[in-house]
Amino acid sequence: MSSYVIRKTPGDTAWFRHDRFGMFIHWGLYSMPARHEWVKTNEKIPEEKYEKYFRYFNPDLYDAREWARQAKAAGMKYAVMTTKHHEGFCMFDSKYTDYKCTNTPAGRDLIREYVDAFRAEGIRIGFYYSLIDWHHPEFPIDQLHPRRDDPDAYEKSKGRDMHKYAEYMRNQVTELLTNYGRIDVLWFDFSYEKDPKFPEWMRGKGKDEWEAEELIATARRLQPGIIIDNRTQIEQDIWTPEQYQPQEWPRHPETGELLPWEVCQTFSGSWGYYRDEMTWKSPKMLVQMLINTVALGGNLLMNVGPTSRGYLDARAEAALKTYADWMKVNSRSIYGCTMAEPELLELCPNGCKFTQSEDGKRLYIHLFEYPFQYLELKGFAGKVDYMQFLHDGSELLFEEKTISHFSEGRTQSDDLLTVTLPVVQPDVIVPVIEVFLK
Repeated sequence: MSSYVIRKTPGDTAWFRHDRFGMFIHWGLYSMPARHEWVKTNEKIPEEKYEKYFRYFNPDLYDAREWARQAKAAGMKYAVMTTKHHEGFCMFDSKYTDYKCTNTPAGRDLIREYVDAFRAEGIRIGFYYSLIDWHHPEFPIDQLHPRRDDPDAYEKSKGRDMHKYAEYMRNQVTELLTNYGRIDVLWFDFSYEKDPKFPEWMRGKGKDEWEAEELIATARRLQPGIIIDNRTQIEQDIWTPEQYQPQEWPRHPETGELLPWEVCQTFSGSWGYYRDEMTWKSPKMLVQMLINTVALGGNLLMNVGPTSRGYLDARAEAALKTYADWMKVNSRSIYGCTMAEPELLELCPNGCKFTQSEDGKRLYIHLFEYPFQYLELKGFAGKVDYMQFLHDGSELLFEEKTISHFSEGRTQSDDLLTVTLPVVQPDVIVPVIEVFLK
C-alpha cells in the first residue's frame, strides 16, 4: 500500500484520488462574443449590450450525449460544468432569477441534459458555481466588476446588500443539490483580496461576504460526502491550483500534511470559447500534463469551452482524441496510481516520470524522452520481476548487475538494471513501461 498519508477532509475523496482525470466545461453567454469568459468585465460591456447575447443565445447543436461520449473515450471519469459563471447567467432553470437559459431561445434546462447524459455514461457529476455575479442587482460593484470605472459606480453600488445576495446563492445551491440527484463535486469560484489601488467600498470579497460557512453547511446537509473546493476561502476537500503545474505535492501550510489536489487546465489560453485564441497545447504537452499531475499525487481537470451553438470545435475534439488514443492503452498508469514511493522516486532517470499503483505492486515508467536502445535504471537490480510496454503488453528484456551491451565488454554493477528497448519509438506519444515489482 502507498505510504503517503493524506490530510483527512470533510468529504470523501477516495474515488476522486483513484479516478484522477476529469472534464471541466465552461459554457455560457460569453461563448457568443467568443473573446474569453471574462469579456464582460475585460471590455466593460454595459448590461444593455450584454443583453443581446441573452436574447440570441440558441445552442441548437447542443448534444450532451456526444460530449459525454467524447469525455468517456478520453478517459475522463468525472465532469464539472458551469451552472453560473461570473456573468451571472444561469445554465439551469432556477426559480430565483429570470436570467437563465430557459428564458432564451434555448428554451430548456441545459444542466439537466448534461447531468442525464454524463450520468448515463457512468461519469460522476460536478457543478461549478460562481460566487461572483456581475448581473445580480444586490452584488456590490468592486475591483473586478464591469461597472467599476463608471462615474456613478459608488452611487450604483452603495445600496446593494451582500446578505441578500448570499441568500440568493444558498437558494440556488439548494436547487442544484436537490433537483439533479447525487452530485459528486461542488466547485465554487472564487475569493479575492482587496486591491489597495481601489477605494475601500470596492473591496474584494471572501468568506465573510459569501457567508461561506452557511453556504458550505447547506451543501453538506443536502449532499453528505460531496467534494467541495477551497475557493470560498474556507478549506474543504481539494486544493485547486489553476493554469500552472505544481513541482511538488502540495502540503497544508500549517500542518505540512499532503493535500488532495486537482490542477485545472485549458486546451488553449481561455476557459470559455475563444475563436481567435491560438495558444493550443501540443498533443505531447497534453499527455505529459496528465502524467506530471498524477506523478505528484494529483488530479487533472481539463477544460473544454463549447461554442455558442453547443458543439465542441475541431481543435477541442482533436485534443480529446489525443487523450482517447493514449488512455485507451495506458490508463492503467493513471487510474489508482499516485506518486512513486520515495525510495523509488529518487531512482527515476532523467527524461522519465514515475507513477505507482496504490498497492505498490506496479511501477510505471513514462518515457518523456525516448532513449536509444537501452534504459539504465540504477538501484533497480533485484527489485523487478517482469517488464512490458503497457500499450501492447509486449515483454521487455532486461539484465541485472552484469551488463553486456557496453562497447568495452561486460560490465559489473551491483545495483544496475538495463532494459533493452526497440531502436524506433513505438507509435505512442509517451510510451509507458509497466514494471511488476518483486
